[in-house]
Amino acid sequence: MGPTAPAITGLILAGGRGSRMGGVDKGLQNFRGLPLAQQALMRLQQQSLPPQNILINANRNLAAYESLEVPVCPDSLDGFAGPLAGFLTGLQRCPTPLLLTVPCDSPLFPLDLVERLWKVLHEQDAHLAMAAAPEADGTVRPQPVFCLLKTELLDSLVKFTQSGGRKIDAWTGQHRCAIVPFDLPSDSAHAFANANTLAELQELESL
Repeated sequence: MGPTAPAITGLILAGGRGSRMGGVDKGLQNFRGLPLAQQALMRLQQQSLPPQNILINANRNLAAYESLEVPVCPDSLDGFAGPLAGFLTGLQRCPTPLLLTVPCDSPLFPLDLVERLWKVLHEQDAHLAMAAAPEADGTVRPQPVFCLLKTELLDSLVKFTQSGGRKIDAWTGQHRCAIVPFDLPSDSAHAFANANTLAELQELESL
C-alpha cells in the first residue's frame, strides 16, 4: 500500500433484491462452501483491511450477516434503491478518509484491488478511482461497484440522491474519476465476473 495510504474502510454491497436469482439473498448464497459475503470479507482481509474497518450493507437477514462479526448497515434510503444507496450508507458510516466498495456477488475480485485503486487515485489526485476490466471483445469496461471513494464526497451524494438520482455513472461523472484497468497479463479474466443467477454462481464455482 505504501506509507502514504490513509486508512481505508471496506464496504461489501449485499443490499439488493437478488431478483435475477429468484429473490434470494445473494450475499448468503454459498460459494465454495462459504456465503458470498464471507468470501468478499476474506478477500478484503487479505488486502490489509482489518475486520474493524469492514462494513456490510444489507437490507434483509441482518442476523445472518451480523454472524460474520462485522458491522451491518441497512440502506438509509427506502425501497432497495440500488448500489448507490449502499455507497451513501457506507459514506455516512465510514470512519476513515477513504471507502472501498465491492459487491457481494463477485467472489474472485483481485487481491491487489485496494493497492492499485489507491495508487491511481493518489497519482491522479482524483475524487474516486474505479476498476475497469477487459471484455471478451477486448474493450475495457468500467466496473462502477468496485470503487475507492474519498469520504468528502458524502455531501455531493446526499444532494444527488435527494434529487432522485440513482445511477452510479451519472453521479461519478460529476467528479474527477480515475479509471484503473485490470488488464495486465497476470490479471485473471474472471476477476470481476459476477453471479446474477444461480447458474452463473455454479459456473463461477467450477472455474
